Parts: sequence; C-alpha cells; structure tokens
Amino acid sequence: MQFYYGQQMPLRILDEAEFWKHQEEEHTVVIRELVKGLEKKYVDALNEWEKALSETHQRVVSFIETVTRSNYYLPAKLYQQVMQLTSFCMDQSLQFIELCRQIKNHSAVVSKNQTAKVVLDHIIRESEYFIGIARALLYSRN
Repeated sequence: MQFYYGQQMPLRILDEAEFWKHQEEEHTVVIRELVKGLEKKYVDALNEWEKALSETHQRVVSFIETVTRSNYYLPAKLYQQVMQLTSFCMDQSLQFIELCRQIKNHSAVVSKNQTAKVVLDHIIRESEYFIGIARALLYSRN
C-alpha cells in the first residue's frame, strides 16, 4: 500500500481491511479443503473463524458505506472509530495467524503434507502483510 494518501489514509485502510478480512475468511475454507482429515478441533476452529472473519468483513463494508455516503468526510468521532476498527482487525489477524501456526506445528495430518505447510506459510505471510499496513497507520497517527 502506498502511504501518500495523506488525509485519505483512513479510507485506504478500510479498503485494505475489506480485502484482507475477505481473504482470511476464504483462507479458512482453503485450509479445510486442502487438508483432508484435519483434526476436528481445527476444523471447528476454522469454521468459527470463518464466521468471525465474515462478521468483521461486513463491519468494514458498513464503515466504507458510511464514509462514502458522507462524501468522504471523516469527523473526529468517525475517524476514531475507523482507527479502533483497524486495531481490532489487526488484532484479529494476529490471532488468526496464531491458529494457522498451531495447525501447521501441531496437526498430525499437516505434518505429513508439505503442500499444506507451504500454503499455511503463505496464508500467514498474507495476514502479516495486512498487519504491517495496519500498524503503519495506527502508529503514524501518534
């Protein structure tokens, strides 16, 4: 993401969050479909994560619609809410990464599936990319 958006940066982070929350939601499906015989506790966790990520994605979309309808004006209160949502999205991605690492490191089925390990590493890197963007915005406001 380019950081020359200036005052429009909060809008740009909403675009990024919308894209990456949807990606993470899809990644839960990719993992379940790729790793046949994945342990039930991980399948259940991924199902719960799919639901949670979908809810977050919808929250982000709602904020985008609000900002769009307000002619891209961000009053202080809305700006603060966008920053809080960004922080929530970042924390959620950190937790999702932790689940992916648990699956990669502790699943007996994944331990025998090199492709699954590579895909999990890729998914982790993609979530880390979003975290980097979110951190840059959150820390730049101070």
